[in-house]
Amino acid sequence: MSTETYEVGGMTCGHCVSSVTEEVSELPGVSDVQVDLATGRLTVTAAEPVGTDRVRAAVEEAGYTLLG
Repeated sequence: MSTETYEVGGMTCGHCVSSVTEEVSELPGVSDVQVDLATGRLTVTAAEPVGTDRVRAAVEEAGYTLLG
């Protein structure tokens, strides 16, 4: 099991959280996605590491920016 944490920029509401959660959840192997609106923290749990590039692409597909 792998857990990776990222910071997402541009989220301002619950809909933002839902959009990011939905896109990242669709990545192969992802079993859990937690998004904290207040901190912008995105936590991804998967069977194996998902990788920053794939997470970045999913976050951008949702309309937001992966920081860092």
